[in-house]
Amino acid sequence: MFGLVPFTKNNISKKDDGFGRVFDIFNEPFFNSAFAPMQTAMSGFASFKVDVKDLDDAYELSAELPGVKKEDISLSYDSGYLTIQASTGDNKEEKDSDGKYIRRERRSGSMSRSFYIDNIDEGQVKAEFKDGILNIRLPKVTPQDTAKHIAIE
Repeated sequence: MFGLVPFTKNNISKKDDGFGRVFDIFNEPFFNSAFAPMQTAMSGFASFKVDVKDLDDAYELSAELPGVKKEDISLSYDSGYLTIQASTGDNKEEKDSDGKYIRRERRSGSMSRSFYIDNIDEGQVKAEFKDGILNIRLPKVTPQDTAKHIAIE
């Protein structure tokens, strides 16, 4: 079973339980095209890009976090959910004695992404942050041979 499902704006539940279908209207072409400018403006602030690879023995996630310091990144794994949280900038308004900003494109705030991942060895998860890229390796649990011989009497 492939147990990795990224959570996005349009993916409410991890399994197809019917509840998620209520939100299918948000995936309709009309709805997406009508709100595309707003989604584009908000998407850069609210999220970050993550590549996911399914290797034979592990999952590998690579998250782009440019401008984020290592100490401003938080990883947690709880009840099958891997959550990546990151903060950027100062989050406080500073008065500039040289003048007022005409345009300010650098942002500050926090972002978060969650993924449902099952069948991983929690004790062997490794993460590395280098050059704005967070790499996380999640080794899969090796299936145990659970077949038992049953004697016939």
